[in-house]
Amino acid sequence: MIVIKNQKLKKILKIVIPLILIPAVAVSGVLLFDEQKHIFVSLMVAFLSLILFITGFEKKVTGTRRMVLVAVMTALSVLGRFIPFFKPITAITVITAMYLGGEAGFLVGSLSALLSNFYFGQGPFTAFQMLAWGLIGLIAGLMAEKLKKSRAFLLAYGVLSGILFSLIMDVWTVLWYSAGFDIDLYIASVINAIPHTILYAVSNFIFLYLLAKPFGEKLTRIKIKYGV
Repeated sequence: MIVIKNQKLKKILKIVIPLILIPAVAVSGVLLFDEQKHIFVSLMVAFLSLILFITGFEKKVTGTRRMVLVAVMTALSVLGRFIPFFKPITAITVITAMYLGGEAGFLVGSLSALLSNFYFGQGPFTAFQMLAWGLIGLIAGLMAEKLKKSRAFLLAYGVLSGILFSLIMDVWTVLWYSAGFDIDLYIASVINAIPHTILYAVSNFIFLYLLAKPFGEKLTRIKIKYGV
């Protein structure tokens, strides 16, 4: 397991990868590559997500243990996507970020989209799903203490996460249909997506309400027991 020792490099990568490199790859995948190459774009996002995750490692042993936990949370998230209508991916991503860090949350969200789409269908949209769920996890990691202390704040973040996911996916819709960004088309896409946005928000609210406490307690015990 690779561990990045340079703290300054870690700080730079934690900003550049999720806010510059991955969005650039996702947008480039739509504008510069044909549909046959979308899987390579998604794999590049997955690779960058893994590098971001590695920036959270302090020691090789604890990093390996975190990887095991992330693998388990990703598997649960992928399985949860088979639930009709209501999907727990966002909730599991947020919970992971709260207890394992924003980098772990980003990786779970990103990989959940990539792996589940091998069943649901890969496409140019996959990279944007990976980005959207990844950013939701990263932000949750930054606000972890507040989310743990206030259930109301956590549930509110779940609702806002549904809106954020929809807004990011609407960017993909515009880029795909217009080969460029058209603000009028974006506004129209946002309006047309309102029913889906509401479903995302309600789904996140329900799953966070049901899962946050039991998952949080188990992850906390595992962290203490294994020194993660």
